[in-house]
Amino acid sequence: MLQVNMHDAKTHLSRLVEGAVQGEPFVIARDGTPLVTVQACRPEVKPEDRVGFMPWLQVPEDFDSMGGEEIAAMFEGPSA
Repeated sequence: MLQVNMHDAKTHLSRLVEGAVQGEPFVIARDGTPLVTVQACRPEVKPEDRVGFMPWLQVPEDFDSMGGEEIAAMFEGPSA
C-alpha cells in the first residue's frame, strides 16, 4: 500500500483521493510513522465490472426507436 508523508498528502490530495476511489487506498504518515489509512467509502463501479450482471436480459436492436410513434402522439396528438 502506498505510504505518503503529510506534506505530500496535502500537496497531492486530489490525485491521491482519486486513486483511493479507483481502489488504491493509501497511508498518510508523519516522520515515517503511519497515522491513517485513506480508502474509498464505496469503490467506484466501472462499466466493465457490470458487464453480464443480468445475463438473462435481452435488449432488442430497435430499443432506441421502440414506441416512437406512440410517444410522438402523446406530445403532438394523433396523426391524421
